[in-house]
Amino acid sequence: MPDADLVLEGGGMKGIGLGGAITALMRAGYAFQRVAGTSAGALAAALLAGGIGARGLTDAMARLQYARVPDRELPKIPILSEGLSLLHSAGAYQGDYIHGFVRDELARLGVRTFGDLRRTDDGDDVNLPSERRYRLVVTATDITRGRLLRLPWDYALLGLDPDEQLVADAVRASISIPLYFEPVVVRDGITGEPTTLVDGGVLSNFPIAIFDRTDLRPPRWPTIGIKVVPGVPAGDPQLFPGVALRALPLVKLLEQVVVTAIVGNDQTYTERPCVRRRTISVDTSAVGVVEFGASEAQRATVIANGTAAAERFLQTWDWEAFRRECPPLPAR
Repeated sequence: MPDADLVLEGGGMKGIGLGGAITALMRAGYAFQRVAGTSAGALAAALLAGGIGARGLTDAMARLQYARVPDRELPKIPILSEGLSLLHSAGAYQGDYIHGFVRDELARLGVRTFGDLRRTDDGDDVNLPSERRYRLVVTATDITRGRLLRLPWDYALLGLDPDEQLVADAVRASISIPLYFEPVVVRDGITGEPTTLVDGGVLSNFPIAIFDRTDLRPPRWPTIGIKVVPGVPAGDPQLFPGVALRALPLVKLLEQVVVTAIVGNDQTYTERPCVRRRTISVDTSAVGVVEFGASEAQRATVIANGTAAAERFLQTWDWEAFRRECPPLPAR
């Protein structure tokens, strides 16, 4: 059974394409030692790190009630609720449903805190400190201080013990698409000062190099990445609900800024030949980033595309050739 680390791109509803690709890799015998993800990729990564199998992942995806993901606050009136929520909470939707879903699915796997996902491996990078020895990493963007957080690695920057932090809370922070979901506020464990977190994709939507070794030793297994968002979204996604809101020039501009940040920041890096060689790219054009009302047929198309993309990747993937021809890239 081949080992691999896995990195999963964020993409909202497009993230269902990850499920098809992941299950194809698992059916091919891959076992994932560490998993990293952003936004929707963080959700899937958390379940994988918790030990979910291919069948379990399929069942979890079936349990997710996609139409409930955009959960309005009171008075729960379309457009009005979103507008009021944007004004007082800086996000159109609460994000409570998806947070509860992740918490409950992890509980099925016996996972609550990052302490449940600790790993020990004498063959790890000798430069890897103890605070980075976990099976899971999810990214979030700290807009209070303008930095990327890799959780649980960077909880110390917030004065918090990583082993005690809830995995579902980190995933909820990672999926906080700016202005779509309410941001997450975390209190510093020492000073009590608030830190506001939004979607990790704002600074790194596809952190493919996150597990690359830094000790000059050859890697023992590959890092495989799965992408679900095209390099140029061509007007997709539409982040804001309702034509009335999107018709406002300021809202449209903000939407374009968010999309550019999420899509464009990693693009130059991911276009490098050796990065492309270890990346599975899934056609997710059948759904938009926040098209949570997509039909069952649309969802099935994207999942099938993910399966097909992974199967094509495996037909040509040669780990030994990759290791010879693609030396470690400089740290980003």
